[in-house]
Amino acid sequence: MTIITVSLFCPSILAQESNIIERKIINKPLAEIAQTNIIEITNIEVTPTEEGINLLLQTNEELSAPEISIIENALIANIPNALLKLSTGKEFLVSNPVEGIALVNVVNLPDNRVRVTITGTNAPPLVDIQTNSLETILTAKLGTSTGETGQSIEIIATGEAPQENNYFVPNASTATRTDTAILDTPQSIQVVPQEVLRDQQVIRVDEALRNVSNVIGRLSPFGASTSLTIRGFTSDNFTGGAILRDGFRVNDNLGTQETANVERVEVLKGPSSVLYGQNDPGGIINLVTKRPLFEPFYEVGVQIGSYTLFRPTIDISGPLTEDKSLRYRLNLAYLNDAGFRDFTVDTQRLFVGPVLTWDISDKTSFTVLLEYTDEENPFDLGIPARGKGVFDVPLNRVVGELDDSLKNTSITVGYDFKHQFNDDWTFNHGFRYVNQDYNVFPLLPFGVDEKTGDITLFFADRSYRSDDYSIQTNVVGKFNTGSVKHTLLGGLDLNFNRFDEQYTRLAFNTPVLFNIFDPVYGAIPRPDLSSVQPLAPFDTQYDRYGVFLQDQVNFSDKFILVGSIRYDVVDFRINQDYAANADRNDSKWSPRVGFIYKPVEMVSIYGNYSQSFKPNFGSDSQGNAFEPETAEGFEVGVKAEFLQGKMFTTIAYFDITKQNVITGDPINPLFSVLSGEQRSQGFEFDIAGEILPGWKIIANYAYTDARVTKDNTIPVGNRLFNAPYNSAGLWTTYEFQEGDVKGLGFGLGFNYVGDRYGDLANSYKVGDYFVTNMAVFYNQEDWRIALNINNLFDTNYISSTFNSRNYGNAFGQPLTVIGSVSIKF
Repeated sequence: MTIITVSLFCPSILAQESNIIERKIINKPLAEIAQTNIIEITNIEVTPTEEGINLLLQTNEELSAPEISIIENALIANIPNALLKLSTGKEFLVSNPVEGIALVNVVNLPDNRVRVTITGTNAPPLVDIQTNSLETILTAKLGTSTGETGQSIEIIATGEAPQENNYFVPNASTATRTDTAILDTPQSIQVVPQEVLRDQQVIRVDEALRNVSNVIGRLSPFGASTSLTIRGFTSDNFTGGAILRDGFRVNDNLGTQETANVERVEVLKGPSSVLYGQNDPGGIINLVTKRPLFEPFYEVGVQIGSYTLFRPTIDISGPLTEDKSLRYRLNLAYLNDAGFRDFTVDTQRLFVGPVLTWDISDKTSFTVLLEYTDEENPFDLGIPARGKGVFDVPLNRVVGELDDSLKNTSITVGYDFKHQFNDDWTFNHGFRYVNQDYNVFPLLPFGVDEKTGDITLFFADRSYRSDDYSIQTNVVGKFNTGSVKHTLLGGLDLNFNRFDEQYTRLAFNTPVLFNIFDPVYGAIPRPDLSSVQPLAPFDTQYDRYGVFLQDQVNFSDKFILVGSIRYDVVDFRINQDYAANADRNDSKWSPRVGFIYKPVEMVSIYGNYSQSFKPNFGSDSQGNAFEPETAEGFEVGVKAEFLQGKMFTTIAYFDITKQNVITGDPINPLFSVLSGEQRSQGFEFDIAGEILPGWKIIANYAYTDARVTKDNTIPVGNRLFNAPYNSAGLWTTYEFQEGDVKGLGFGLGFNYVGDRYGDLANSYKVGDYFVTNMAVFYNQEDWRIALNINNLFDTNYISSTFNSRNYGNAFGQPLTVIGSVSIKF
């Protein structure tokens, strides 16, 4: 702990004390006070004392030493590398906390500083400043009268940008598993912050992802045959691990990823097995959830919109003890949505998400959490292909029965433990258990006559259960070797997954002939399948072990090198009745190396090389289990902060090659071999932030050339499915900052996706689309009303494809209106 004493009683000793301040603080070497990361001030308290006040600044790391100055009766302490991030707003203001002190004020300003200004009524105060890893205490004692007019006491926190209402978040942890500035991260990472989610009234995860370059498609519960494509590669949401929640992979992603408790969405582009194990090479999506606040916070809201949309939400948080060491947060949400398709089954979802954090000491914290989701959705396989496109039918046309449905119940329980050994070394440990129970009752298509529109379907029901256990443990340490600064990360990840297909039953003796042009629903009653012999169950067991090491090396303020290595072991076992001799054990090294060169403080030129892998399933004609699918990627780019840190942009070029892709055996057509290869290359542009006070923007563009480069059955040169050449998005809002219309705002944006092939054979296209969105809102300190119109011109389009002619082409949302009201207490 450092203690700085500033004795300012009267003008006669002002010069002497100013010299002391200069010697103790201002003349300190810059290396002692500079900090790479922006330190967040998360809570401020003023407590009266017998001689004045105590001012408590609670932080996530230790603040740098301040620079002190005196202006008349005001004491000003400028603290570098700090950001005011209070749950109560942008500014902290207390008038006349005690007799003799006029005002305490805290606001955000630019230039990465925190200014603490304390003004006495008749004289500047005497202030002792005590700083440790998680809090700074300013003890202000009343000064002797100077006979001058009293001024206010002002504490001004200045950071990269105000976080309360901003489209740019400076730090993200997904790329390095440390809290690192995006500017200092040698890989493309985009963040969709809370204000964007609010302004766009986001309900689905894929609605948030339209703000990120090169992410295309739709994320729906398992079985609905929708998918996300990142950098040209379509992610397998079931085993590919595209979705993380607070850094934990969502294996067997059977249900909906709720957004009610999501604080922000982080998207890491490119192969990323080095920190998270197996995954598809396009990238990963990390949903960062809300955590307990130090101050009481109560917000209720409701969204009402087209197709009987009704979504009430509750978000409450605060301390449970007087010292605020024990805090809670509770998010509740309910959704009812009939949707634009003609299903008689509405989407209904209940979500409960409590979190409890206990600060055991100033260096140790423990968080427990639970997420419960109970949902029912229509089971929608979209529409099939016809000729060079898809069937030309109304958007609401359902292929199957109108009461086809899926139900899923998910329970997540877990904890996060953090202990700081000292200011440089931190131990992190976390655990998650996810249980999912999934049931689906569909009509499944088995054949399509594209000329007549006749589709042959069979009734089915399926029941799955997934139990997933994950443990993450790591240590983060900061140290120097001479003038070189290191941030070292080492850890262990464990995952044990058990997937049980309890039954899949098909009524093969009751085929349904359905005509997509002239449908007749309910012609054959849904049969009772309880007596039907189930198919051999797809029961699997995965045991995953991963160890990793990473060093972020700052050679100077201008050059940073990041080196990472991971070793994974994946032990896979499957029910022998489903696939005999298919068990296997894979091991894989995954490296990553990246560099950053900063010609000036706010510009980074970066590059990286990384690898990823994902286990394959199956065996060749000799009975040899397939080796894992692998990928390697190169990326170079430029990142920049401008407008005094209020805007951020990333320009990136990437080149990713995926190998060991399963393709047909040219010698034995009944089997497959690992000789396929696919390649995606292109460039991306992302920008986000505040152009002028009240005028914010988030925009993106991507050009992607994703093709088959080797294959035995797919023609070389074919484009990858659901991967357009061009895609772009823009969303901008303006909110009046003063006058009678202060708080009134408007939003306008669009999303463009170029034409895409629906399958790897490139046998049909789904066309391009341009969708316009707008919003009107009115913000006040304690309440907000908003009206959003999505797809303003009612464009008809396909949102995602699934590499099949028989199903998987999902219609996009037509014109939709959503109104909302929220109140804070």
